[in-house]
Amino acid sequence: MAGLTQLAENDVFMAFASYATIVLSKMMLMSTVTAMYRITKKAFANPEDCASFGKGEAAKKHLRADDRVERVRRAHLNDLENIVPFLGIGLLYSLSDPDLSTALLHFRLFVGARIYHTIAYLTPLPQPNRGLAFFVGYGVTFSMAYQLLKSRLYL
Repeated sequence: MAGLTQLAENDVFMAFASYATIVLSKMMLMSTVTAMYRITKKAFANPEDCASFGKGEAAKKHLRADDRVERVRRAHLNDLENIVPFLGIGLLYSLSDPDLSTALLHFRLFVGARIYHTIAYLTPLPQPNRGLAFFVGYGVTFSMAYQLLKSRLYL
């Protein structure tokens, strides 16, 4: 089992840790953006969240869905669906001793694709922008999984 000092000396693992931190921070930011949109649009999903805007019927009018809020929320959900697999597969991949330049290409492409996907989702940019960004990120994760299965795992 590799010790923490060995992991800290592993350039690929440290690169993975850096890029994982970037996409996790971006995903956390999406929670804040969703909350900001909910507050500015006064469109809440739960009755208790409406309480600060009045009581009874006055509060109930804020218990509604808003297209912009839902768009941000869907972008955040898409992050959850794509970043979690990247984290698991990327961790295993980074510990499998891949070439540093190849690993950096994987990590940078994924992070760039996720950031572009969010921009394309929230702007909104016409398709195929968002679709291409999704498939680049998905392809990167699949590529790392394939490399793992091909070279390091015993099936």
